[in-house]
Amino acid sequence: MFAQASLSAPSLDQVQSDFVAAMPRIARHARCYFRHVRCQHKKADFVSEVVSICWKWWRRLVELGKNPARFASALATYAAKAVRTGRRVCCQLKPNDVLSERAQQRHGFSVSKLPDHSTLSTNPLTEALAETPSYDPSELAAFRIDFPSWRRSHSQRYRRIIDDMLVGERTLELANKHGLSPARVSQLRREFHADWQRFTGAEQTAA
Repeated sequence: MFAQASLSAPSLDQVQSDFVAAMPRIARHARCYFRHVRCQHKKADFVSEVVSICWKWWRRLVELGKNPARFASALATYAAKAVRTGRRVCCQLKPNDVLSERAQQRHGFSVSKLPDHSTLSTNPLTEALAETPSYDPSELAAFRIDFPSWRRSHSQRYRRIIDDMLVGERTLELANKHGLSPARVSQLRREFHADWQRFTGAEQTAA
């Protein structure tokens, strides 16, 4: 009985061929589901996750003797809902990680990088600095002027690392994300701190 079942089961090549044929429909459903996501890079990530999860489920359904090609659209919808709630093909997003979409959705906040330019317009990030009660207003004004200039003095790669450090990413996370060793990340923290001190003249003040 098991021998007959294995003989009648489709080959992996056939399963892949069937899935590739259904991929445009799956991707189309994912793009429609996430049409309200403004960031194109994030939307592309979501669509890729939907396709990946569908492939994982597709193979499992075939193993159970079902034909997922008959309900590919429904499969894509369920996968999109799973991605929306934090499901990923190889893990589950942490509900308490500030950079996790799952945490942001659950607690109703978003994470953005600091602006490249400081203006007189109402930018929510610079306004958040102005509302910090533990600093003198003159110090905040100086920071709003100095920090964007200091940040622009670094390469684009270092700017991305600086931005991630600002939002509190840990050393190991930074190392994995940017292809560095943890020791190099720690070294960069010290270098950035020293460079900021030189840029603002804090070293001379301390001396």
